Amino acid sequence: MTTTPFGVETAHRTSAAAARATDLSKVYGEGETQVIALDSVSVEFRQAEYTAIMGPSGSGKSTLMHCMAGLDTISSGSARIGDVELTTLKDKKLTQLRRDKIGFIFQAFNLLPTLNALENITLPMDIAGRKADAAWLDKVVATVGLAGRLKHRPNQLSGGQQQRVAVARALAGQPEIIFADEPTGNLDSRSGAEVLGFLRNSVREMGQTIVMVTHDPVAASYADRVVFLADGRIVDDLRNPTADSVLDRMKRFDAKGRTS
Repeated sequence: MTTTPFGVETAHRTSAAAARATDLSKVYGEGETQVIALDSVSVEFRQAEYTAIMGPSGSGKSTLMHCMAGLDTISSGSARIGDVELTTLKDKKLTQLRRDKIGFIFQAFNLLPTLNALENITLPMDIAGRKADAAWLDKVVATVGLAGRLKHRPNQLSGGQQQRVAVARALAGQPEIIFADEPTGNLDSRSGAEVLGFLRNSVREMGQTIVMVTHDPVAASYADRVVFLADGRIVDDLRNPTADSVLDRMKRFDAKGRTS
């Protein structure tokens, strides 16, 4: 850890890849109905880095995330989490890898209504038979600002608070990487900004790795890097994005979702 001039601890960045795709393709259907969702995509997601994936509708951004997270099979190429090649894993081993090494945050909060916030946060570890690291759990809860709401059930929480529970659930198991699919899509702008800030802080202060699919230039501006897809291919890679620079890049896609 290092300390910024403002006194905030930040995690050391490394050049190691938390996840990597190499010539990854995903094809649906055959013959005249064939759709190439991903076309030989090669990309790395580095440890302790926050990456946003953007592109027009149908560009392949959610497909890429689902393939990299082991939620969908790939047609050809390679997908790795750390040093583990996903294509070689049987269903049981793939399930274990998703449970132990990957965190998920989705647009729908996916909280169990009968459990309180703390129980929802620790549920994946409870299912796996693992006990939460108390110090880490306390840090996660503090990071997302839920200390006073842990005994509340989802129907007693606002949308922003529910998504914070989902973020804490993803962080609590100390996964190697977190995949987030439109995590602020169901939130108002204020709640969305809070959640995006928590995600950014988890990278800078806790060393977490996050890959987020979004259509929102403002959400993407919270990331360290934006990867742009069009027609199932990576067409640009932007470091230190701002909302304006992301929007400017998105304007270069035509109405059919192709890049100019």
